[in-house]
Amino acid sequence: MPQLAMHMEQYLEGIRLFNRGLFFEAHEALEDVWRAAPENERRFLQGLIQVAVALHHHGKGNPVGARSLLGRAVKNLSTYPEQFGGIQLGALRASLSQWQAAFTGDTAEPALPKLHGIAEL
Repeated sequence: MPQLAMHMEQYLEGIRLFNRGLFFEAHEALEDVWRAAPENERRFLQGLIQVAVALHHHGKGNPVGARSLLGRAVKNLSTYPEQFGGIQLGALRASLSQWQAAFTGDTAEPALPKLHGIAEL
């Protein structure tokens, strides 16, 4: 996580906002970090932003936008290891899989995903 350190406080604030369910605000905070990130971190940050925007769309009653963005987020996050950027991506990906199933009507809506890891310290 060497490059994220340059914008660590804003990154952590984005994670905190996400975990409080303030998805639009989390997207805004993380987008500024994404703009300054090196290439190897951009897809990771883009994936987190897409999850936040997908959940924002869901909360605003836009299921098509939510499903589309969540699918792109899962794809972007799939190339990273189980832990990256101080976040337990394995747990996040499992939660997102449950959300994808809920969006297709296969299961009930699960609890909102959380970004566990570094921001909990």
